[in-house]
Amino acid sequence: MSPSPSRIGLFIDGANLHATSRTLGFDVDYRRLLNEFQSRGTLLRALYYSAIVEDEEFSSIRPLLDWLDYNGYTVVTKPTKEFVDPSGRRKVKGNMNIELAVDAMELAGKLDEMVLFSGDGDFRSLVEAVQRRGVRVTVVSTMASRPPMVADELRRQADVFTDLVELQAKIGRDLSERPPARERGDVRGTPLRRTTAAPPRAEPDELIP
Repeated sequence: MSPSPSRIGLFIDGANLHATSRTLGFDVDYRRLLNEFQSRGTLLRALYYSAIVEDEEFSSIRPLLDWLDYNGYTVVTKPTKEFVDPSGRRKVKGNMNIELAVDAMELAGKLDEMVLFSGDGDFRSLVEAVQRRGVRVTVVSTMASRPPMVADELRRQADVFTDLVELQAKIGRDLSERPPARERGDVRGTPLRRTTAAPPRAEPDELIP
């Protein structure tokens, strides 16, 4: 009897993956990314995490989040928090680490493999906890940049470290291949369960596939 396909969960730190791919000079094609991991086993869930600025009228992140939500991803968002630092400068803070960690622990019992798209060292403890539950963890980030985008402690904790450069040919699109703005707003597919409390409004400049 052939072994059962590996049960896989993708956990994507949206802002971190965006920064990493841009540093390497390409955009992520999220349709190709989904297809790649569907070919590796049974993809139980693909979760994309992004903080949003609610009081801005429009941002290019909105078409991306809508597209993801209708095309195989579960989008998890929360509003950013604005504060003024001691020097009087306005700062915007948006961290999705807690949401990602809670979801990962809840799903760990149903997974054989967790794929974490982030280089944030704060996730080291999460990776260790998930591994204790018998889940194999792959971290996707890069060592090719200077400085590296992945924290050394996170890379060492992972069962497998995959450099995003190695996936570029399979999931990447050159920055010059960006579609026209009207195409970036084209939302197609079957609606999925939405986890956003309000329509997304803002985030770093990203594109739909």
